[in-house]
Amino acid sequence: MRSLPNLRVRNLGILAHVDAGKTTVTERILFLTGAVHKRGEVHDGTTVTDFDPQERERGITISSAAVSASWDGHRLAVVDTPGHVDFSDEVERALRVLDGAVAVFDAVAGVEPQSETVWRQADRHGVPRIAFVNKMDRAGADLDATVAAIRARLGAVALPVQLPVGREDGFRGVVDLVRMRAYVWDGGGRVETEVPARLREEALRRRRDLEERVAELHPDALEEFCADGALSDGTLARALRALTLAGTAVVVLCGSAYRDRGVEPLLDAIVAYLPAPADRPPVGGGERAADPHAPLVALAFKVHATPTGRMTYVRVYEGALSKGDTVLDTATGRTERISRVLRVQADRTAEVSVALAGDIVAVVGPKTVRAGATLCAPHAPVVLEPPVTAAPVVSVAVEARRSTDTGRLAAGLARLAEEDPSLVVRTDPETGQTVLSGLGELHLEVAVERLRRDRDLEVTVGRPQVAYRETVVRGVTGLLHRHVKQDGGAGQFAHVVLNVAPLGGEEEFAFTSTVTGGRVPQEYVRAVEAGCRDALADGPLGGHPVTGVRVTLTDGATHPKDSSELAFRTAGRSALREALRASVLTLLEPVAEVTVTVPAESVGAVLGDLAARRGRITDSRVRGGTSVVTATVPLAELFGYATRLRGRTQGRGTFTTRPAGYEPLKA
Repeated sequence: MRSLPNLRVRNLGILAHVDAGKTTVTERILFLTGAVHKRGEVHDGTTVTDFDPQERERGITISSAAVSASWDGHRLAVVDTPGHVDFSDEVERALRVLDGAVAVFDAVAGVEPQSETVWRQADRHGVPRIAFVNKMDRAGADLDATVAAIRARLGAVALPVQLPVGREDGFRGVVDLVRMRAYVWDGGGRVETEVPARLREEALRRRRDLEERVAELHPDALEEFCADGALSDGTLARALRALTLAGTAVVVLCGSAYRDRGVEPLLDAIVAYLPAPADRPPVGGGERAADPHAPLVALAFKVHATPTGRMTYVRVYEGALSKGDTVLDTATGRTERISRVLRVQADRTAEVSVALAGDIVAVVGPKTVRAGATLCAPHAPVVLEPPVTAAPVVSVAVEARRSTDTGRLAAGLARLAEEDPSLVVRTDPETGQTVLSGLGELHLEVAVERLRRDRDLEVTVGRPQVAYRETVVRGVTGLLHRHVKQDGGAGQFAHVVLNVAPLGGEEEFAFTSTVTGGRVPQEYVRAVEAGCRDALADGPLGGHPVTGVRVTLTDGATHPKDSSELAFRTAGRSALREALRASVLTLLEPVAEVTVTVPAESVGAVLGDLAARRGRITDSRVRGGTSVVTATVPLAELFGYATRLRGRTQGRGTFTTRPAGYEPLKA
């Protein structure tokens, strides 16, 4: 077997809650690996990955940015992902193509709401990860409390492999519990020393605890532990890697990225514990993962329009991709020619001759490839599962101020939706207005600002509106619908009987058939289900999508000549619409979990304001000298909340949100 060059590649994402320090960690990785020669700072607007003017002005990451670096003979492809909930779809697309991740936590705040959200996203994609507890130099920083929160809130088996040297402002280094060596930073870079005498007993105790936990989880480690009463450094390191790759445990490190403390051990851990492309399961039916000699299989996960043309970001899973190659887009069935292959460094690129299995690159040439499309060799078509796109929950009407700009506005909106699939553009059938929908108020605000800046458009934006749903409270049974159409030639005939009932849990739609005796053939049953799904697009209360419905096909009849799949699909759609009109329905509205952090003296005002916004308080506690209030609030009530909170707390209050599903609309 020929060696796989991707064994020395690490494709990883940096995940975290907003302000936990993701971008600073990425910047320090670039600086310490020599990829850049000056430290970038978020507060100065000089970071490599937050290169968009809006990112620098707002001090947050909006779009995932890919950068490359080298460490210990390994090439690192690092993706800095957004931490704000409104841009969680960017995280979803990145996780779909990454092999591993570093989850960054604030040592004071611990596991924050968006930390939990991105962790669950990584769980869904089966992405192995390690944890980095950042900001250990801040007042109130506590590694043990953060590790406990990771275990309790995320359900992860967290294995700390470091012991801090110093606390809060006195934090100056770490003890590596695997090698039992200390690393300190005193302004001149990392210095390796013996474990300080005052910490040796604590370090030995924690090393013993680490060995016991690993032995419980890894059979080879257990065998050595039982035989020798301890684990060698090599066995412990191999077991930690195996547990990380399997997703069984999470290695936890700590440091202060802003002060350049703890990042080199993090880089060592990335190389030691996170997977290479060849460590991941194979895709496309290949015998082994990331085989560069197999036919091409790649996934397009991001489209970006630049002043010089259209770039498509792809992850190559198998085979190789070279300049001049012709590839098949299985989403459209069209072939596209690759004119350039680029290695990406945020907003800068460098052309390469070939991208091998395991590489993440950008390509120039494809004109119609969309995010989520599979690119493969024309003679060996393969379809990969695309990233899941979240349904939009907030909408605004957008109009060009000058009638002559209407065409340019339509083109600009189409380009936005092409680059960000979580943005949806539609025309309101009643008002004729152009409606832009997205994942939150900030998401839409950023999109509109891009129209103004990038396309030089003057636009008028309406008040945000939330996306409602309709659901069945009480259904109907035995609804009979007969579809008969005869207008010359072959006719249409379909007879169906439906039961409609509420569907419990979080499921949106369930369809079953209890028809016996072949009265409705199976292909027609599938057509009825398809028709029912069509009917769910607009409900009888206000034309909103219908969710939480169970439909049962109980009977039906066919005609020997006039029955067809089209006839039964039409019958299913009409029957369910009729059944919904006869059922009792209610409106559902999107709600969000809001976490508000405020000074203790402002808690009363904040609680009163949340109650006025129809909020339901679910938790209230004191943390680090401030009060933290968690509530479930209708999304429609949160528009403009940032301004109100600043006013009620003299600018000292902050809040974060995350989607919490839908709840019945209360008058």
